[in-house]
Amino acid sequence: MAKNRKRPAPDGDENVDMSPMIDLVFLLLIFFLVNANMITVEMDKKVEVPIAKASQPVETKNGRIVINVYEDGEIKDSSTKLIFDGENDLIDYIKGQKEISDALGFKPKLHLRGDRKSLFRHARKVINAAAKAGVDDVRFAAYVVADTY
Repeated sequence: MAKNRKRPAPDGDENVDMSPMIDLVFLLLIFFLVNANMITVEMDKKVEVPIAKASQPVETKNGRIVINVYEDGEIKDSSTKLIFDGENDLIDYIKGQKEISDALGFKPKLHLRGDRKSLFRHARKVINAAAKAGVDDVRFAAYVVADTY
């Protein structure tokens, strides 16, 4: 009967095949990219939002309905640059966006980006249309300014 003997260690030229590890890393990377919730919100550079010390950054972009109010009173959608001619167009658009948010399980929020030189009456039109469409959470866009003392 042969005894189990310990074999001496080889002379140190052991190579580890890293290709399965690299394959695994790429598979995980692809998995996370496919499952990531990529939400981008376009911000129109023509809208100069006001500066506020008490403003807070947005927690989540899910469910946001972004509407821009320009200095001349023009009201546009943020992503498609759709110009709203009347209140009914605005209500229909917000209702459609609300239905999409509801279907995805998010609470719809109106993110109003009003130009700092625009009159509030133009923003009031958007707020009233959102109320009629069933969206009661309104957020005003403002730049966050850090306290410097």
